[in-house]
Amino acid sequence: MSEATKGAERVTFSRGYDVCIMAIDGTWRRDCQLKAISDNDALLTLEGSIQGLNLKEFFLLLSSTGLAYRRCELVRVNGSEMDIQFLKGKGKKKKASAAAV
Repeated sequence: MSEATKGAERVTFSRGYDVCIMAIDGTWRRDCQLKAISDNDALLTLEGSIQGLNLKEFFLLLSSTGLAYRRCELVRVNGSEMDIQFLKGKGKKKKASAAAV
């Protein structure tokens, strides 16, 4: 997918939207600003350091109560900006492969 196509699919927030990222096991949490989002990925501006954090897999918390969230993985870091992509649930993959059989 080209950058132009990716940019066209994203919704961009001019002021950002307050969100958090959190470890899968809940051991750490960082405040972020959501700058852009699509069905598959998002762009965040991090408030604080990510040094030493396991960003292989984590949650993007979209509400202060944690009731709206997406499972994510890090794509790239550029200064305080992070590109992330959303991970699909394992149950969805099994259903798709079972239907193909």
